[in-house]
Amino acid sequence: MRVSAIVIARGGSKGIPNKNIMDFCGQPLVSWSIKQALAASNVNDVWISSDSREILSIGEKYGARSIVRPDEISGDSSSSESAWLHAIDVIEAEGGEPIDFVLAPQVTSPLREPGDFTKAIDLMVEEQADSLLSVAEVEDFFIWKRNSTGEIESVNYDYRDRKPRQQIENRYLENGSFYLFKPALIRQTQNRLGGKIGIFVMERYKMFQIDARDDIELCSVMMSGYGLDKV
Repeated sequence: MRVSAIVIARGGSKGIPNKNIMDFCGQPLVSWSIKQALAASNVNDVWISSDSREILSIGEKYGARSIVRPDEISGDSSSSESAWLHAIDVIEAEGGEPIDFVLAPQVTSPLREPGDFTKAIDLMVEEQADSLLSVAEVEDFFIWKRNSTGEIESVNYDYRDRKPRQQIENRYLENGSFYLFKPALIRQTQNRLGGKIGIFVMERYKMFQIDARDDIELCSVMMSGYGLDKV
């Protein structure tokens, strides 16, 4: 069985300039996803896809193999799926064993361990899933929104019939940390998820992502506090 990890990291970033290569806990942010994938016992090879030569160089330094992402699929509106599909084609064009599963970690979600990848892959094989997403289990997670008239209304529960906590069914939040999927699935559907979908439940503190500057310090404290920087 071949599991290939594909880390995608564009050079541009509007929210935080050069976010993917900024210093995070003493290393470029992108390096953590690469190191975690390399340390997972059932990941065979790790690749980095980027339109940035600097990012590719950093990726190679930390052990990933480079894939140059074409400009036409590197814009703000370009989907992650387009980058994964291009990378799969490049990898398989080199020959060797066909890819059974693609591991797709998100660079901006460094709060994880190599064991998360290992266990998720094992779970996907055990459940014979076609795709899998990482999630956090949440309790008492009630969402509100403004409707078309500007009034506030509850979304995922009826506030007029609030159930006791013991009666609330389990809910799972897609945390965006990583995905697993079969190459055939994404080629057929142009989507990372489909077919028989599995979930891998992670600890709640691993759900935080670096999307804004305020997230950097919070995630740094959690990364070192939980010992996740010891890869």
